[in-house]
Amino acid sequence: MRSKLKELSKDTVVYGISTIVGRFLGFILIPFYTQVFSTAEVGVYGFIYAYIAFFNIAFTYGMDAAFMKYSSIAKVMEKRKIFSTPYLLVFSSSFIISTFILLFKDSMASFLDLGGEYSSIIIVYVAGILFFDAVVQIPFANLRLERKTLKFASIKIINICINLSLNVIFILVYHYGIEAIFLANFIASFITFLILLPDLSRHLILKIDKEVMKKMIKFGIPYLPASLAAMLVQAIDKPIMRYMTDDSTLGVYQANYKLGIFMMLIVSMFQYAWQPFFLINAKDENAKELFSKVLTFFLIVAGLVWVVLTLFIEDVAHIEFMNGKTLIGHDFLEGLVIVPIILLGYVFHGMYVNFSAGVYIEEKTKYYPLVTGAGAIVNIVVNILLIPVMGIIGAALATLAAYMVMAGGLFLVSQKFYKIKYEYSKIVPLMAIIFGTGALYYYLYFNNALNLPYKFFILIGFLLLLILLRVVRFDELKKVGRALIRR
Repeated sequence: MRSKLKELSKDTVVYGISTIVGRFLGFILIPFYTQVFSTAEVGVYGFIYAYIAFFNIAFTYGMDAAFMKYSSIAKVMEKRKIFSTPYLLVFSSSFIISTFILLFKDSMASFLDLGGEYSSIIIVYVAGILFFDAVVQIPFANLRLERKTLKFASIKIINICINLSLNVIFILVYHYGIEAIFLANFIASFITFLILLPDLSRHLILKIDKEVMKKMIKFGIPYLPASLAAMLVQAIDKPIMRYMTDDSTLGVYQANYKLGIFMMLIVSMFQYAWQPFFLINAKDENAKELFSKVLTFFLIVAGLVWVVLTLFIEDVAHIEFMNGKTLIGHDFLEGLVIVPIILLGYVFHGMYVNFSAGVYIEEKTKYYPLVTGAGAIVNIVVNILLIPVMGIIGAALATLAAYMVMAGGLFLVSQKFYKIKYEYSKIVPLMAIIFGTGALYYYLYFNNALNLPYKFFILIGFLLLLILLRVVRFDELKKVGRALIRR
């Protein structure tokens, strides 16, 4: 079992490095945008990308998940047709939808209420982004299955570097407005497609196998409503907030929501490694025990990251540099109050990712729409109820509530068909410590009593409780210490 955990850890680290480097380079753009664009312009940027995220799911309609499922168990001679069938389906449908968007770009710009002389050209870039992002999903999934983690990581980082560089050039040198963001993304996505062309030529045959197509659609289509609902959880708050408030409020929310990237990195790099890992190890005799250990380990790491970021993100964000500039523009700092809530939402998203193993292994994907749909409904309802009362805090709480419902729902489904004895004696105290710490943080925050000494006391208390409640044991710490010394 230890060797299996090391294997997962190794892949997680490699995916993690690419994710951390890539997302960090991308994260640099958020402070950059808040220094050069107004809160309203950042709001429009966030609003459009909410729709892009939603349509990214629709463009692939679960074919990447179906490909990974059936390619992982296919014989060598079947690999090419299992690659080609979903790829050609996604390519064809993406081309048709993108063409439709281009033909009706003016109507779409009007429908989305995009003001400015560049609104139609933004729709053109969006069509291109959606197309090229869709047609690289299956090649990327294939790299993951083949465990070509370094190649996967390198291409992802190249994409981000190109995007980042072009953003700076278009905005600072050519003085473009927010259309620069979409033009840079379009070019980066196109270049990523070109880089993956050699892989396509090795695996692609220009033929759709009808039997494979039926099997993959049957498996993958349930992912479409489920994935769309999951994306609603991540993105629906932006259009709702724009409708109920204004672009400036949305801009403040968007910039601070993005600070949740630090926890999203943990979840993303875990997710990239987790799916191939549990598929490969599902038939092992001790698979369920192994999966139980993985959840405990993930929550301990995520909990530690959460408490550190919760306590000190505000102090870091207020540090001034370069003639008084801060991590995000001064006009956006008022939104820092939502960051701990968003971070905690991503912790529950990580639990949801972990619980997906049982549903995936037992091919019970038909339950995904119910679970994610419940999360989406909760998100919409809580947003509508709380935004008028609590503003951006209400939207953040809606996100947290949705992720909690999704994690709880998928846990129940997974346990019904693939029961795992999780380490509840560690998980329950850990979650109690996290929620207790969060309650104390906000009590001190809203009473203007949260200072740096108190933050260190809270951190020390958090760590001591982990040990006293035996969430983390001394013998386990000693093993980790010896392992580090040997290295």
